[in-house]
Amino acid sequence: MILPLAAALVAVLFSGCTGPEQKLGRGLSNSYELVRWGEMRASVEQNTLMGRPGDGYYGVIHGFDRSLQRAGLGLYEVVTFPLPSYQPIATKSFAPDPVFPISYKPGHVSDPLFDTDTYTGFSGGDVAPFMPGSRFQIFEN
Repeated sequence: MILPLAAALVAVLFSGCTGPEQKLGRGLSNSYELVRWGEMRASVEQNTLMGRPGDGYYGVIHGFDRSLQRAGLGLYEVVTFPLPSYQPIATKSFAPDPVFPISYKPGHVSDPLFDTDTYTGFSGGDVAPFMPGSRFQIFEN
């Protein structure tokens, strides 16, 4: 038990901070796919816009599969973040950053921490980004 922990500590200490931090952040962001369902929403949108008659539920099934794959990829990166090879894996089939539907470009959250006008509370941002399908914003940016 001590030997693997010591090896992980040595790998983190002698490899620098940038690589492990980026890999951990990318892994956490990708594992959040099970809450965000961005791949599924993007796949449904693409199937709706460019689908062929008879495709049926292809967008939902394909998007669900890709969401599970992205979450698994994220969990792998979270578990292996102290180990070298900090480059994104599976870049031929997945973008390193989270995917969103083309019709939705996420902005900053409407929160007093990010708002510039704290006296009125209406400075912009997403009102409910945690709700799937929410497109509500205070002001368009």
